[in-house]
Amino acid sequence: MKYLIVGLGNIGSEYDGTRHNIGFRVLDAFAEASNTSFNTDRYGDIAHMRLKNKMLTLLKPSTYMNLSGNAVRYWKDKEGIATDHILVIVDDLAIPFGAIRLKPSGSDAGHNGLKNIAQTIGTQQYARLRFGIGNDFPRGCQVDYVLGHFSLDQRQQLPARIDIACEAIRAFCLSGIQFAMCNFNNK
Repeated sequence: MKYLIVGLGNIGSEYDGTRHNIGFRVLDAFAEASNTSFNTDRYGDIAHMRLKNKMLTLLKPSTYMNLSGNAVRYWKDKEGIATDHILVIVDDLAIPFGAIRLKPSGSDAGHNGLKNIAQTIGTQQYARLRFGIGNDFPRGCQVDYVLGHFSLDQRQQLPARIDIACEAIRAFCLSGIQFAMCNFNNK
């Protein structure tokens, strides 16, 4: 079975370490823990790995967040991956910092990356792992917050939270979305 695991973020040094790039960071940690490295290819950085009897394609799109659908569609089609075997890792303001929430499908909840993926592949029936970044910002400052860096306290907690997200990815691939949801949502 083949899986496409997509970490959303924006390319460029000005976005490194920002809250919006948590999808990239989670995927980097997942690849590193599996002794897998990324290579630049069409529409982004790609890594291929085996997880037991599953073949995983890891994708960090280079299309910028709001056009992520082009990369997802290309690699989904190229690798012949079923839509229900796609997992997109994304930041979420509505979830407290470090909490994760897996869902088998759903709306984009105002996230432009998810909106573009749904428009481009023609469905919202793909799984997502929402990584909470919290919403501790003054009214009207959402963009600055999302594109800002984690606080010192959050940076200290981040490795453990990312490890849990990586465990959830493994569970999604090996045991399915329902098992992953039951065991990792709001951990």
